[in-house]
Amino acid sequence: MKDTSKTKAPAYSKEVLRFIVAGSVDDGKSTLIGRLLTDSQAVHDDQLAHIREASKRRGDERADLALLTDGLRAEREQGITIDVAYRYFSTPKRKFIIADAPGHAQYTRNMVTGASTADLAVILVDARHGVLDQTRRHTAVVSLLGVKHVVFAINKMDRCDYDESVFESIRQELSQFVAKLPVRDVTFLPISALDGDNVVHESKRMPWHRGRSLLHLLETVHIASDHNFIDARFIVQHVIRSQSLADYRGYSGVVASGVFRVGDELVVLPSMERSRIAKIELYGESIEEAHPSMPATIVLEDHLDVSRGDMLCRPANLPSIASDLATMLVWLGERPLQVGQEYLIKHTFRWVRAIVIAIDYELDLHTLHRKPKSSGLERNAIGRVRFRTKTPLFFDSYERNRMTGSFIIVDEQSNETSGAAVLRPINTSVEQLSKQRQYKGLGYS
Repeated sequence: MKDTSKTKAPAYSKEVLRFIVAGSVDDGKSTLIGRLLTDSQAVHDDQLAHIREASKRRGDERADLALLTDGLRAEREQGITIDVAYRYFSTPKRKFIIADAPGHAQYTRNMVTGASTADLAVILVDARHGVLDQTRRHTAVVSLLGVKHVVFAINKMDRCDYDESVFESIRQELSQFVAKLPVRDVTFLPISALDGDNVVHESKRMPWHRGRSLLHLLETVHIASDHNFIDARFIVQHVIRSQSLADYRGYSGVVASGVFRVGDELVVLPSMERSRIAKIELYGESIEEAHPSMPATIVLEDHLDVSRGDMLCRPANLPSIASDLATMLVWLGERPLQVGQEYLIKHTFRWVRAIVIAIDYELDLHTLHRKPKSSGLERNAIGRVRFRTKTPLFFDSYERNRMTGSFIIVDEQSNETSGAAVLRPINTSVEQLSKQRQYKGLGYS
């Protein structure tokens, strides 16, 4: 009889693309998402009928597709539970998760949340207004957060008579700006979200544009190679014990990168204890291997002391382990980030206290030049900041692993996210080491 105790991971029929839609206020994000959902037939007839009726009551001649998302936005901007509004739809080729980020500068933290897990970013630009400060900020943030594919959707081309010169002027300005950032896959797309030009269907009003529609791009952009299949990193979120099975002890969590197979030898950080994988489970079923971003439960051959926030990896491929951290950071707090200030940070599922030991520079969002900074960073500023943690972190550079290579800073009074940091390789000079010794008396070794 065939052994069915172990099966392969369920084959997902469609690849999932996560993307964020961002832009300044009134750039047309709600209308674009509404158009994308409607023209791809992801909106039910009763929903569309309700939108048409609501639009008539407001005196609009056509259905205002922005109403499909504005209800969620109103709640979010009043501070009611919703940080980022997510929408889901699918086509025969792919499944999609849309993160709808608010455009106001004070909601940059929401945009950071949505971009942190995105494969692709759609940044809207109003063709009438051109490139704004918020456009540059959003572009810098998605670059900082490692979003590998960026689409600049030049919207409201209908308000500019579909003039190619308007599009070309904005494209040139953005090209010069983004050339200074580590984003390699950049697309410029002229659209009219209101009329549907180049959103789902290619526009006949802009024959000068030879590219395909936004939906075609979303369906065909290559993201499989964006995952890290080399560095095996499993972050423990929960320790599971069974009441019916006395010896059962499973560790549920997320595969941050790499591939885990039954029989693999693992080392547990920070304890450095070793064991082998006895079993891997997915939704209660035994599987042979687990891949990046997959939620899974790993059972080891030995009973080890493993806790929430611990990392499982291979003995011959360990992450960096350090207390001195170099980061690129976007500051979101109302009070400035200060050198010498202690903060609470969350790295994967671990909470650690850290102190700011230096601010190397702030990034000028207009020129992307580095402005020397020694004291603090104001809200929405981006800069290079050095931290020292009370207990070491085990991490990879953000370029290799977005989950282990980042952390957030939390305001202990409001419990809000005050900053988001991505980890960079650190190179501490003798002068910097002498400055850091002043923090030893505070418990920072």
